[in-house]
Amino acid sequence: MSEQPLAIVAGSGPGLGLHLVKVLEARGYTAVGLNRSAIAGESAVLSCDLTEGDRVKAAVNSLVSEHGVPRVVIHNPAKLVMSRFEDTSVAEFEATWRSMVLSAVNLGKAVLPMMADAGEGAFLVSGATASLRGGAGFGAFASAKAGLRALTQSLAKEYGPRGVHVGHVILDGILDTAASRDLHDMSPDRMLKLDDVAEAYLALANQPKSAWTFEMDLRPMGESF
Repeated sequence: MSEQPLAIVAGSGPGLGLHLVKVLEARGYTAVGLNRSAIAGESAVLSCDLTEGDRVKAAVNSLVSEHGVPRVVIHNPAKLVMSRFEDTSVAEFEATWRSMVLSAVNLGKAVLPMMADAGEGAFLVSGATASLRGGAGFGAFASAKAGLRALTQSLAKEYGPRGVHVGHVILDGILDTAASRDLHDMSPDRMLKLDDVAEAYLALANQPKSAWTFEMDLRPMGESF
C-alpha cells in the first residue's frame, strides 16, 4: 500500500485536468488521471470511459487496492456544445448530459461510499458560468452544468455529515491554455491561470472540517459577473 495519499482526477485531458494531476503529484499525492482516451507520454493518465459505470468502478477499485482509499477526487469532464436550440440535436443534449452528469454519478458511486466509511476526503466538481445561468446557444451545456451543480449540492448534504467534503468550483472565465489562446481573441491577462486555479482546488481540499466551503467561484480580474 502506497504511503502517499491517492488523488484521482476524472476528466484529465490536456488543460486543467492534466495540470491538476501534475500539481497534486508535486504536492505529495499519488495522482492518477482518468480520461476517455490515454495521453501520449502521460503514464499517470489511464484510459477510462467515465460514462460506463462498470469501467469506472473497476478502475477505481484497482487504484484503491494499490494505493488505498482516495483522499482527493476531482470531477472535471466537460463537453461544450454551442448551437441554437433548433440546431442542437437530442443526441447532442444526451451526450452532453452523459459526459458531465452521468460521469459524476458513476464516479461518485465508485468513490463516495468508501470515502464516507473512511470518514475523510474531498470530492470536488468543476463547474462553469453556465452552472448558474443559461444563455442563447448554450441550452445543452447549461442544462447539463446546472444539473451537475444540483447533483453536487445533493451529494454535499448527504456525505458531508459522514466526513466527506463535497465542493463545487465555478470557473467563471476562460482557462489559459494553448487551445483557448487559439480559439479566443483575448489577452492572456484576462484568462484563468492553471496554477492559480489548482491552488484554489488544493485550498478547498485541505479545509478543516469546522469550516468547509461548498461553492467557490473563480474569475480573472475584470471579468464581469
